[in-house]
Amino acid sequence: MPEPVDTPGSVWRAPGMAALLATSALGFAGFALLLPTAPLWARQVGADEGGAGLVNAVLMCATVLVQSITPWALRTVGWRVTLSIGMVLLGLPSLLFVFTDALWGILAISALRGAGFAALTVCGASAVAHLVPSTHRGRAVGVYGLSIAVPQFLLTPTSAWIAQSVDFRLVFVLGCLPVLAVPFALVLGARIDRHVDDDDGAEGSGSGGRRAYLALALPALVLLAITTPGGAIISFAPQLGFASLAVVLSLFGLTGVAAFSRWIAGGLADHYGPHRFIAPLLLTGAVGLVLVAWAVTDPDGSAVLLVAGTMIVGIAYGSLQNLTLVISFAAVPTRMRDVASTTWNIGFDTGTGLGSLVVGFIAAGTSFAVGFSVTASFCVVVAALYLIRLGLLRRRALDQPPAF
Repeated sequence: MPEPVDTPGSVWRAPGMAALLATSALGFAGFALLLPTAPLWARQVGADEGGAGLVNAVLMCATVLVQSITPWALRTVGWRVTLSIGMVLLGLPSLLFVFTDALWGILAISALRGAGFAALTVCGASAVAHLVPSTHRGRAVGVYGLSIAVPQFLLTPTSAWIAQSVDFRLVFVLGCLPVLAVPFALVLGARIDRHVDDDDGAEGSGSGGRRAYLALALPALVLLAITTPGGAIISFAPQLGFASLAVVLSLFGLTGVAAFSRWIAGGLADHYGPHRFIAPLLLTGAVGLVLVAWAVTDPDGSAVLLVAGTMIVGIAYGSLQNLTLVISFAAVPTRMRDVASTTWNIGFDTGTGLGSLVVGFIAAGTSFAVGFSVTASFCVVVAALYLIRLGLLRRRALDQPPAF
């Protein structure tokens, strides 16, 4: 598929963007509703912190496994079929939670939903590159990010409260919202299917393909570093011992600031380039995580510290999602856009799953404070690696002989 035409006007009005935004919003609404609620349901039926952590870990493990074959599915059966089936798998199994109170059943349902989430994430991020030219990609990623972040902002903090104060079954029924995205997925898929040519499926081979995969590894690592604590906060905020109001405000703080930051970061990436912001944002995230860890040591008196920490983490959590996706698309040739999207999403979802699994098991053995401190250290280490890598690239560029 050739580079989209650079037409004047807002990226909101680019052909196909409305269908993409509707599909993403409905899909992520179903995802956000159950991200904190499914682990809470596992605790409700008798699982410990480790068992509850397995719920979202299995969800993300299934997501990552299916993401790895999604580019093949797009080439084989097309966008319409792949994305529509994904929406059904993400939404419809939510009803099955009503009929099981066993951990193995909750994990099996989570795996089904993870397969659907894989299609949504790979197709959604890749569609941005298919619909919008590279000169506007940062802003387009920001707009796409809003369609993801707004449902998370509204539903992630409130879903656990609805489940505990009203009824878990209401959340499980609302978790079917992705099914309503099927008509929009068909429209979006039809538009992209009409324009994809044979070269779009050539994912790169030989040394060029290998170099592209290596170039995608570093932004995926950055994303892994910030989504690991983000996933842990979302999964375990209701279990940290704080009052309900503090939990809701902290999740609003994380998701709300992340939504705004992801949108703002798009314009900054288009104007100044994304690389200069990566390390400072990772260190910002580490500072926020230290505050969260500190707050967890005294839940009775540190609610303000918890909310402040999650808001600071939200700055890095949202901004780095945008910047790493822009870097990933710029690192590969046009024919590898779906691969770039897949790699980025694997980094995102691996981090979310690891946050649930690793922090859950650390907490089971020690405390949540130790778990969040470990993720803060991870952010610092990756920031240092990124700075070293940038330094090596700049030195290599200076050593190149001038072109005549």
